[in-house]
Amino acid sequence: MTSAEPVPPAPRGQVRHPRPKPAPIVRRAADSLPIARIAVDISLTHLDRPFDYLVPEQLAEAAEPGVRVKVRFAGKLTDGFVLDRLAVTDHDGKLGFLEKVVSADPVLAPEIAVLARTVADRYVGSLADVLRLAVPPRHARAEASARPTPGAPPTSELPAPVTPGWLQYPQGAAFLSAVAKGAAARAVWQQAPGERWPQRLAEAASVAHRAGRGALVLVPDARDLLRLEAAFAEVLAPEEFTVLSADLGPAERYRRFLAVRRGAVRVVAGTRGAAFAPVVDPALFAIVDDGDDLFAEPRAPYPHAREVLMLRSVAAGCALLLAGVSRTAEAQLLVESGWAQEIVADRATVRTRAPRIEAQGDTYAVGASSAAAGARLSPAAFAAAREAVAAGTPVLVQVPRSGYLPSLTCTECRRPARCRRCHGPLGIIAGHRIPACRWCGVPEAHFICGACGGHELRASGQGARRTAEELGRAFPNVPLITSAGDTIRETVPAAAAIVVATPGAEPIADGGYGAALLLDGGLMLSRPDLRAAEQALARWLTATMLVRSAAAGGRVVLGIDGSIAAAQALIRWDPVRHAEVELAGRRELGFPPITAMISLTGSEQTVTAAVEEVQLPPRTEVLGPVPVEYTGPARPGAEDEVRALLRTSQSGRKALAAAVRVMTAARSARKDATPPRVQVDPSAIL
Repeated sequence: MTSAEPVPPAPRGQVRHPRPKPAPIVRRAADSLPIARIAVDISLTHLDRPFDYLVPEQLAEAAEPGVRVKVRFAGKLTDGFVLDRLAVTDHDGKLGFLEKVVSADPVLAPEIAVLARTVADRYVGSLADVLRLAVPPRHARAEASARPTPGAPPTSELPAPVTPGWLQYPQGAAFLSAVAKGAAARAVWQQAPGERWPQRLAEAASVAHRAGRGALVLVPDARDLLRLEAAFAEVLAPEEFTVLSADLGPAERYRRFLAVRRGAVRVVAGTRGAAFAPVVDPALFAIVDDGDDLFAEPRAPYPHAREVLMLRSVAAGCALLLAGVSRTAEAQLLVESGWAQEIVADRATVRTRAPRIEAQGDTYAVGASSAAAGARLSPAAFAAAREAVAAGTPVLVQVPRSGYLPSLTCTECRRPARCRRCHGPLGIIAGHRIPACRWCGVPEAHFICGACGGHELRASGQGARRTAEELGRAFPNVPLITSAGDTIRETVPAAAAIVVATPGAEPIADGGYGAALLLDGGLMLSRPDLRAAEQALARWLTATMLVRSAAAGGRVVLGIDGSIAAAQALIRWDPVRHAEVELAGRRELGFPPITAMISLTGSEQTVTAAVEEVQLPPRTEVLGPVPVEYTGPARPGAEDEVRALLRTSQSGRKALAAAVRVMTAARSARKDATPPRVQVDPSAIL
């Protein structure tokens, strides 16, 4: 009988016995430290704890703390990280074995594992969610090509030189000295007018590197990161620092992450995602413009980069620097509480380096008595632009919105014009175009107001393109440059030009701008946001930093009434006083950061039931629930969402977070209950 012939059936009445199964593979636990404590990649709150597994003897050497592994969880192979190796376990039942060590690289540093647990507890999230933010996905080729770990960097015995840029701040030399010594100095740095902040931060990072230690500097976006990278290249060798950002791509970012983890690079510059970078032996953590919305993580559990660096600096016992041209209420609270010291320039330096700043309608402004004094482009603004152009210098025009006519209202009732399909705002993207929805893009050729039935539309605000069109007619022989949306310029030459830019997209002019026109200030201040005034002042100051000093003819015209508090802070160049007043107002009203808030968002049934289940600590106030109003397109199924706010004092933050965590874990364990979306210290509560 050949192998190709079929097996004959068994004779009738006889039973054919199946072939015997192979004997199961008997795995034996490692002799030394046979227990591995694993952080399993499971986001369910009621399973947010480490699990113990047996380590097979063949994986005893590879399964060290920090490596990626695969374990069998609920019948499925699941990713995880080894947190620790133990001799015994406190688990009463039978333990399973590790299935596989994915990589021998201990990518999860012990201090980052502790930090991730702290962040998860603070923001009522799961450890798995935080670890996804802290450790990038694995790339095998990147592991093979990453730079090897060098020896410890040489430490200089000479004191680090203090550059003239830091000497203009009375506290600057003391802070750099603390960084060089590895002391736990915490400071809030207020940049002087015209400050080259990338160079100052690069010098501070070089002080840490000179002492043989590490540094991590975070900036809001890619444009700032390019400037910081160029400044690092002036004081450090290319192999002594690296840049981490999402624009690098998964493979390159992972390769640089491994270089930092292995200690090959000790100085790191990055954006929000680099807040968890495993810098070896850090001496300095710094963040620029901590009030920028880009530092708030949009994924659960929504940690803020400022808070992450604060936690890291305390755990590592090293220096922390909050840098910015403006000052947030959170930074002011740190100064007032004594947790941090301020680094500010003296008033003489500020007055010498600041441009001349005026508001439209000021009694000394050009055309203050004319009927056009309150126009969007006032006579004072035109006069400042003409003088700068005549002197051969560029003029910066800051406009809050991009586009042509980004918002329209009904002429009859002045209510915002809405799309009849998705209820999004209507706008006009270019001249001679019909209105269209800014959310779904559907054109609206025949508008009908849903409130009054009106058919006419009027513009409630002008974008950068419409502003550039008007200025082009006013200055016909002057080059016109637009920097907004997808077309952003990095620099402009030192020649006569009109530069129209949105906040954050202002190009840098060689030698500085001769004048700056800050338009539509009322639009920026009227946003329904707790931080509207704070962010408006920060954007004005950022643009003003690019203007020449008053002695060199620099001039700034603010298109808003000069009696407003934010306008006065700009005119006097006194963001510290504005932060003090802002914090005092929040203290009186019970707003963050004076109080701690946790928002619960979801369906009305979910939020109501969740609020009832939370065992609220004493002196905790429940606000709401109220319907959620989205300023952009809502998530699918989020049209009927409501939100409740739980408010307590800062001393009760931990107790409230623990109570909400117990509630979410209980609802997560029940199949018939859906946990609400939880955000600690939500960025938008108005």
